[in-house]
Amino acid sequence: QVQLVESGGGLVQAGGSLRLSCAASVEAFSSYTIAWFRQAPGKEREFVAAIKRGGVYRDSVKGRFTSSRDNARNTVYLQMNSLKPEDTAAYYCAGDQWGAGSQDPSDYEYWGRGTQVTVSS
Repeated sequence: QVQLVESGGGLVQAGGSLRLSCAASVEAFSSYTIAWFRQAPGKEREFVAAIKRGGVYRDSVKGRFTSSRDNARNTVYLQMNSLKPEDTAAYYCAGDQWGAGSQDPSDYEYWGRGTQVTVSS
């Protein structure tokens, strides 16, 4: 059974940085596209970034967020710099084997439970 576990969330001031991790218990990890989504209270879940070989990002985080992966550790990272209050949300990682970096959450079969990121102004 595939499990994804996020960590690294927390409270940070605007302009600060956090690094989220998504650890996967899965075989053939390199075959998975791993995406990050976020959901703020009262809002729909939205795509943030995805990585398989290269990274794909939503426009509002380009230049601030960077996703990377360590296939030897079955882990994907999301480095978040220059954080803004509007980045406040629960962040989820999601996995799609053989996927091509879809931005649609319904294309992802496996989900973590999320980690909260709060950015104070």
